[in-house]
Amino acid sequence: MNYIQPVYRPPSEANSLIFQITLGCSNNSCTFCGMYKDKRFCIRQIEDILKDIEEMSIYSESVEKVFLADGNALCLSTDALLTIFDSIHSSFPRCRQISLYGAPKDILGKSDEELKKLSDAGLSMIYMGVESGYEEILEKTCKGATPAQIEEAGKRISNTPIKLSVTLISGLGGKALWREHAQSSAALINGIQPEFVSLLTLMVTEGTVLYDEVKRGEFTLLEAEEVIKEIKLLVENLDLKASRFSCNHASNFIPLSGQLPEDKEQILAILDEAIEGRRTLKPEARRGL
Repeated sequence: MNYIQPVYRPPSEANSLIFQITLGCSNNSCTFCGMYKDKRFCIRQIEDILKDIEEMSIYSESVEKVFLADGNALCLSTDALLTIFDSIHSSFPRCRQISLYGAPKDILGKSDEELKKLSDAGLSMIYMGVESGYEEILEKTCKGATPAQIEEAGKRISNTPIKLSVTLISGLGGKALWREHAQSSAALINGIQPEFVSLLTLMVTEGTVLYDEVKRGEFTLLEAEEVIKEIKLLVENLDLKASRFSCNHASNFIPLSGQLPEDKEQILAILDEAIEGRRTLKPEARRGL
């Protein structure tokens, strides 16, 4: 099996077998993202996908987790996904988790009946990039979805056995909109109540629209200490019933993790220590995507 590079997956999928069922991202217009700029989006032929699964079945007894790449793999038809899931379970009888990226509009494009079929067939986890809960930021970054659509999509998944992991990007509002970003994002996540909430921290990569905006002085990045204050405001406003919170991506200035609401005060205490200079932040040179 040969991958069409680059291949991306969530940090929690480090031990998963990855199959590419799409190439690139069906949106691929977000101003901050440089992940798939060298790829033209397409859905791979089902015959080629099944061939890859058959080829890797020599590892049938060792594969327990499968991640379906690239971006927005949920955009495949439900029938195609069910065929792929069936092949995965036939080839890897010990597989206990199948997961993929799902954009809000792809989730909304599935009926409740379709989502139930996917869940029954083994879809365990959907990773949805929320990025921000503030409408102006979503519009400026060309996310392709409104806060209302994102919340509706999240609730649709939360009403199924499929687990939902959402991602926010600290600093995405820059200096101008950091408060709005934090408060609106918390409100949106509170409305969804996902099982997992992850934070990345904005890193501007050359070749993106945002990179050019920064160079022209149209977008001012937050300093590390300002990012920590934004995260604190976000956490203060989170009202989650049973969610795993993590801020331990390579892009983050400080590692944080815990169960909310139980660990909320502990997380806030760590953030206060960082704001007061009693905790060392990761140097810029050690951050990465």
